[in-house]
Formats: sequence, C-alpha cells, structure tokens
Amino acid sequence: MRYVLALFFYRVFLLLLTPIVLLVLLIRSFNHPEYRQRLFERLGFFPKPYKQGGIVVHAASVGEVIALKSFIEKLLVNYPDLPITITSFTPTGSAQITKLFGRRVQHGYLPLDIFPCTTLFLHRLKPKMIIFMETELWPNLIAQCDQHQIKLLLINGRLSKKSLTSYQKLSALMAPCLNRFDMILTQSQENLTHFLQLGAHQSRCVNSGNLKFDISVNEQVINKKAELAKLLFADDSQAKRTVWLVASTHEGDEAITLTAFKELLSQYPSLLLVLVPRHPERFEQVANLCLTKQLSLAKRSENTIINNEQVWLLDSLGELMAAFALSDIVTMGGSFSEVGGHNPLEPALFNKPVIVGHNMSNFNEIMQQLRQENAIIELTNNTPTNESSAQLVNEVSALLQQPTRQKTLGENALKVVLKNQGASEKTLAQVVNLLPTRVNITSTTPLGDNS
Repeated sequence: MRYVLALFFYRVFLLLLTPIVLLVLLIRSFNHPEYRQRLFERLGFFPKPYKQGGIVVHAASVGEVIALKSFIEKLLVNYPDLPITITSFTPTGSAQITKLFGRRVQHGYLPLDIFPCTTLFLHRLKPKMIIFMETELWPNLIAQCDQHQIKLLLINGRLSKKSLTSYQKLSALMAPCLNRFDMILTQSQENLTHFLQLGAHQSRCVNSGNLKFDISVNEQVINKKAELAKLLFADDSQAKRTVWLVASTHEGDEAITLTAFKELLSQYPSLLLVLVPRHPERFEQVANLCLTKQLSLAKRSENTIINNEQVWLLDSLGELMAAFALSDIVTMGGSFSEVGGHNPLEPALFNKPVIVGHNMSNFNEIMQQLRQENAIIELTNNTPTNESSAQLVNEVSALLQQPTRQKTLGENALKVVLKNQGASEKTLAQVVNLLPTRVNITSTTPLGDNS
C-alpha cells in the first residue's frame, strides 16, 4: 500500500512538473538546437520508422554509450532477428550512438518518466525487455514494464554511498522499484551491498563486473587518430611536441589546469595543452578563458594545423578516444570537485600515464585496482585552486623528466584494463537466461512508414 501511494504521488508530482521540465529543455535549446528539434521524443513519440518487439537498452549519455559498446555488439550477434533499440537522454549521447552503430540499431530519446509519455513509448515499441544501466532508476516506467510483463534488467549497477543515502529517504518508492527488476547486475561487490541496503532482494543481485573495462580500439578510433595526427604533427621536420591532455573538464577544472600550464611553460615552452570540455555548451566559455589567460589557442572546429599554439581546444564530439592515443600525459577532469571524476580506463587502454584530482568517487573500485598496480597518480586532497595547480605542476613536471616512469605507469594501467575484462559476456548470459535467443518478433511497423 505504501508503494502504491508513493508511486501515485510520484506520478502526480512529475505530471505537474512537466511544464517546468519542458521550459528548461527549451532554454537549453537556445545554445543547443538539438534539444528543441527532437522535443516530441521526450514526450514518448519514438521516431518512425521503427520495429516492435525487441530489446531496449538505455544509455543516458556519452560515457554510458561507450561502456556499452562491447555488450551491444554481442546483442546484435546473438539476437539478429530482434530489433535492438538504444535510447539516450542527451544530444551528445545520441550522436555517439549514431557514430558507433549507425543503422544497425534503432535510436531515440527515452521519454520523461511521466505516465502519458511512457505509456505512449511502450505502446509504440512494445519491447520484450528493457535494460537500464548504472543508477538509471525510472520508477514510473519500471512499474509499467512490470505491469505489462516486460523483462527488466539493470546492468553495471552503481550506487554510491551518497546516492544510497538519498534513495533511502524515498525507500517506500525505491525498494519496490528495485524488486521489479528480474535481475540487478552490479559492477562491484561494494555496489551490490549498497543495492541490498536499499532493499533489493539478494536473489535478484549478482556482481558481474564493470562493463567499462570492456573497451577496445576499433577502426573508427584508428581512422580518427590518423585524422587528428595530420593536424597535430603536420610538420615532420620538427620534433613532435609533448602533449598534455586534460579530458572531460567541468567548471573550475580549466582554471586549475591553465594556472598549472602557464607555470609549466616556463620550463617546457614547447608543451602543448589539449583541453576537452565535457559539455559542448561550455566550448566557447573555455575558449574565452584561454584567451583571457593570454594563451594562444587553436580550435578543432576550425580544422587548422597546429603550429606554435599553446592550447588546442577539442570543441568537437566523438574524438576523445583518438586524442588519448596521441597524448603523452593525461589528466581526467571532474576529479577536482564534487563531480566525482570520469573514466580513467579510456586513457589506460592506450598505455598513458594518468593523473587525477582528489575526488574519483564515481570510480572507487577501479581506483583501488589502479592504486594496487601502481597505475595512477592522484592529487592528495581537496585543496584550494592554487594548491591543486601547484600539485599538478609537480606531477606533470616529474613525469616529463621521467619517461621511464611514464611508460611504466601506462603499462600498469593497461594491465588493469585487460585483467578485468569479461563483464559483457556475463551480462549477455543473463539476458539470454531471461530472453532465449530463439524469439519471434510479435509485431512490426514497416520501415517505409514515416507517418
């Protein structure tokens, strides 16, 4: 009874909130027209043409899409007769899906978790299974799937202590929500424990490992690397510049980085800083910050060859993995604040030494393994901007003077990645257990129907 009431009030609250949510999306669309152009998808109007009766996998944004790549490829091989649909919630995630999978999958935005919108979404696709990832818990949609006997799977489950505390305040809604999943596959034992503490039944929970280890270099990354190298190392007559890449930066990260970089330039004048902001709406802001710091700047969007510029701003999408391959030292953004860091395994795949800030709470288990293998450099604690910059100067300078240490750190990091791969296979096994591979499509919408 408590759950029924909690779900009812949740649905009413979100329904009342709908005009505000749509207004926020419209405001965001001033800088990013993509939010406005596909607004109807947020309301449950999955774009036609589409096929029904398949598997829906939700990947909120870019990081989740990349982490799911190996698993999605296995789904496509094992379920050749079922439509595989990947949903996202951000334009950047959408672009990444198109880039990685093209027309091999169906794609659209997952609608807002509002009763009429989710009803329309499910009516259009009539999926046999919906797969959510990490902490994507949509109580209304999950309840509707349960009602319609749609298989539910939560994969790569992640629940931090902070999220656990927040969700426990809504336990009347969240605990029953969790137990509507047929299985919950967590990325570590610690996360499994947190899901149990939130109220998930132990029989439904399995630690299957972290999908983020199952990354690899594909032909697309190789081709993109060659494309960027033509801009970065165009003049063969000159010695190649050392590249310090600072990836997935958030507000405040660039100030710390640029302060450190200006000091490093006095000792290493040919050092090139490559900055990659996490969110496209901040590209121009970061460019202006570089110019304010009186640093010469080149933009990837201008497609110009790098000559003597001090900063290269990657104001582009889908090129970070290739940029990792061309760098010498990598620092992961989002780790200097409450964001909790971004995936250090991506640069590790390319044997790169990685420096992170004090807060990598989004990757606790991964960080433990990297520490154990001497495969990561961490700033010591939460410090003011100038002290964080000073620590960065010390760590980057030490690596520049110790190429052997650079190589060892990179090799150790790659070993951690390779040693922990295999979560995609375990996840696929759970899908097959719930949804045998010999399944007929119940109904379809003709691909030629664009109405």
